[in-house]
Amino acid sequence: MRVIVHGGAGGTPDDPEPRQAVLDEAAARGADAVTPLDAVESAVGVLEADPRFNAGVGGAIQSDGAVRTDAGVMTSDREIGAACSMPGVERAASVARVVHTETPHIFVSGGHAVDLADEFGVETGVDLLTDETRERYEAEDPPRGGPREHLGWLASRFGSGDDQAGGGSEDGAKGDAPDHDTVGAVATDGEAFAAVTSTGGRSFALAGRVGDVPQVGSGFFCTEAGGASATGAGEDIARVTLSRRAVDHLDDGLDAQQAADRAIEEFEEITGSGAGVIVLGDEGAGSAFNTEGMQTSVADT
Repeated sequence: MRVIVHGGAGGTPDDPEPRQAVLDEAAARGADAVTPLDAVESAVGVLEADPRFNAGVGGAIQSDGAVRTDAGVMTSDREIGAACSMPGVERAASVARVVHTETPHIFVSGGHAVDLADEFGVETGVDLLTDETRERYEAEDPPRGGPREHLGWLASRFGSGDDQAGGGSEDGAKGDAPDHDTVGAVATDGEAFAAVTSTGGRSFALAGRVGDVPQVGSGFFCTEAGGASATGAGEDIARVTLSRRAVDHLDDGLDAQQAADRAIEEFEEITGSGAGVIVLGDEGAGSAFNTEGMQTSVADT
């Protein structure tokens, strides 16, 4: 099994070495799995459980103070599963797999996705907040009214470009919100592929906001040619369907590194924004980003 994982594109993290160690563990865990789908779920599960990453525990807080997780998975037979807006669900990728494997649908949302998770043994009711994220949110004088008040509040806080998690102040200075994003993995056993992406979203987004991650072709995509997982400014990733763009380049005959490079070049040309992508094809793995950093790890058994 060959697996590539990423821990989000954005600024340089304060603790790159411990984060890299977790990414290496995630990739190794995935490489020991039996199928590509098992591999990506296992790998991303390691990252969802670690508050260093914006997925599961420690995920980004929305304008009402809640963390809502999203994830999407696709296999090379073009079967898809996605779930979004799930409060209290750490293992979002596992819920996406339930949708992929157990339902005739491709996308389930909100409370119904949480109910589905509970029905199939994915833990719910998890406290996804950490002391750090609670303190950061309360320090921002959070809104207490309706959506219009929330929109006014987030206008000076919700990030753009490579500032994945917001945190900009009214004078344009960057605040203390984390600037790493989304996690993801792509795996192959030499015959089939699977790709998954999981996130806590972007800090200080409007309550209920759903970004690119659970949208097929945007946050994740997979065909017989290979798979991709994207990370970065979600609204812009969705506008250009970044993951599908990368896999299309594999279909056109580029290798994984060339496909990743080309996709990010095109993304930046179109949006002027920041993102990263990992790609896995028949001949190997590749990654590219146009932000300050994106940590990845590859394991092969």
